Amino acid sequence: MWGYIIALISGALMSIQGVFNTGVTKQTSTWLASAWVAFSGFLAAFIIWIIFERNQAGIMSLTKIDDKYMLLGGVIGAFITWTVIKSMASLGPAKAVLLIVIAQLLVAYFIELLGWFGVEKSQFEMTKLIGIIVAIAGFFLFQWKK
Repeated sequence: MWGYIIALISGALMSIQGVFNTGVTKQTSTWLASAWVAFSGFLAAFIIWIIFERNQAGIMSLTKIDDKYMLLGGVIGAFITWTVIKSMASLGPAKAVLLIVIAQLLVAYFIELLGWFGVEKSQFEMTKLIGIIVAIAGFFLFQWKK
């Protein structure tokens, strides 16, 4: 149950963050806003790590990551921030988030099916495919105008 609550909070925070970042972009620039998001997020995470987890995992533990490409999450995060800002500015928050969630769902399901990036491979399930199709249909229904 706790996982569901955290996921819902995460989705809500992503939507709010996208609106905030788009607002900052209107008064600065896209990449400056993205840099600020990354920098302020770094500071927050670093301070929280120092307070709560410094003894659990020292900074040098990053050098022991087996698959070094996994360290590119921050780089991907910069492009995520940029794409969210651009999509929200052109589509509006609701349409942008709906498409973003559909893309997340599709890519996450392919990652599970193919077992990419160290994720345990899962079997194809028709019900999951139907769920994705319903989500895509929901996007078109969401856009439908009388």
